[in-house]
Amino acid sequence: MKRADDLTRAVEAVLFAATEPMTADAIRAHLGDAGGIRDVLEEIQADYVGRGIELVRRGDRWHFQTAPDMAHLLRRDREEPRKLSRAGIETLAIIAYHEPATRAEIEAIRGVQISKGTLDVLMEAGWIRPAGRREVPGRPLLYATTPEFLAHFGLASRRDLPGIDDLKAAGLLDPVDLAMEHAGLSDGDDVEVENPGEEA
Repeated sequence: MKRADDLTRAVEAVLFAATEPMTADAIRAHLGDAGGIRDVLEEIQADYVGRGIELVRRGDRWHFQTAPDMAHLLRRDREEPRKLSRAGIETLAIIAYHEPATRAEIEAIRGVQISKGTLDVLMEAGWIRPAGRREVPGRPLLYATTPEFLAHFGLASRRDLPGIDDLKAAGLLDPVDLAMEHAGLSDGDDVEVENPGEEA
């Protein structure tokens, strides 16, 4: 049986060599079904606090990453990533806060239709994925966020998504949204209808 320090070193080695974040079960499979993997992961995470790299958990997956305050040392000039349209940002936010959600549910919340291209862009980015079908007539496709979404936005889980008060404090809510809230209007009241063909 491996000593605790050997197990710690083995877990570190597996994570370091991994090409993508790993679950505790995936790590355990590499180590011959060793026990106590989750405890070891938490110990390693604590050991790396304040160092140049850190062990982070995104959902149920773990990986090493550069410490945020050291990331500037590794930046290189690169092509500017494609920016999301307002439709893309709104669609991603609705899925993140209401998942799993169907296209019709997303459109009902936004008050406008979404083009297929908007969902395609989010899936190509790896931030959303098909998550089954709603058991209603027509069995519409459900969409949910991915571990890559959590990793990109630095979230351990969806519970870390900012609440309404956080968004207000950060000045991220549109003044129109705030004015509507103060007036007691619902999200769907008095909303300008966009041309769906212009959203992709």
